[in-house]
Amino acid sequence: MSCISRKIDLLRRQIPRFECVPGCHDCCGPVTASSEEMSRLPRKSRAEQDAALAEYNCVHLGPNGCQVYDQRPLICRLFGTTPNLPCPHGRGPEQPIEAHVEQQVHQLIASTRQVLV
Repeated sequence: MSCISRKIDLLRRQIPRFECVPGCHDCCGPVTASSEEMSRLPRKSRAEQDAALAEYNCVHLGPNGCQVYDQRPLICRLFGTTPNLPCPHGRGPEQPIEAHVEQQVHQLIASTRQVLV
């Protein structure tokens, strides 16, 4: 397991979870992810990507929301857990993410090559 992969796993465990509105994708949109995170997501054909993007802002969205929720990138996991990326429906964990963890996520994003999801 690479150093980046271990960092991603460590950060994922530190980002608090909460229940999204079922089927919601209001905070989803074009985001970037590291190559390591992308390797964890299922590959989509060009036709699948085009069909998803014709209806949604992300190739991994479907009629019931995120289709890769358990493997979603770190930036997606931050939505709703910090005042900097609030849930448009006011949802969030009882305790928001700790500031130093959010900073570590942003540092990792800034230090890795990012590609558009």
